[in-house]
Amino acid sequence: MSLGSPVRRRTRAREFALQFLYMLDVRGEEAFEELDAFLDHHTKGGEAKGREDVAQYAREICRGVHENRESIDSWIEAIAENWRLSRMAAVDRNVLRLATWELLHQPEVPYKVVINEAIEIAMRYSTAQSGAFANGILDRTWVLIERGRAESGSTTPTAPSADQVLAVRRRIPLEGGAPSTAPGSPVAAPVPRPRPRPPLA
Repeated sequence: MSLGSPVRRRTRAREFALQFLYMLDVRGEEAFEELDAFLDHHTKGGEAKGREDVAQYAREICRGVHENRESIDSWIEAIAENWRLSRMAAVDRNVLRLATWELLHQPEVPYKVVINEAIEIAMRYSTAQSGAFANGILDRTWVLIERGRAESGSTTPTAPSADQVLAVRRRIPLEGGAPSTAPGSPVAAPVPRPRPRPPLA
């Protein structure tokens, strides 16, 4: 797939958004002021249209997650069995935040694309176990979002009740439980270095 294609640009945008959301998680709210500088730095080089598209979508994700974080976190914690966000590795919870925002607020993006991208990014920046866990959480999330839209008429339904989650949980089990940092280690472990990517075209 060409790096210059719109689909490839969205993938890069998600990766940059994850990196910034991780930084925001570790450093706190004041880091949000660095969003534009972060994206300017990481999208240097290559064709101007590609850079602009990547930066624009990454910025949209970061702002969307930041502005809707309470709602997004409510969704994740409602669906993740016995796992609070604070117990998840920082990379994993921010992959879930990113993808949950897309599922809730970007209905024009096919849900399979959102989920598959989240799985790939989780495996690339964290572990294979993280990919399986993200898959289980996001499959349930999508089912419950669609059910909430049908029942409420709202494109962005509120987080589900325990009974609603239980009904879906019986159909879509999580694989292996949530990855987390080891006991006694910091919750925000350093982001692993991903495999090298070619520059933006």
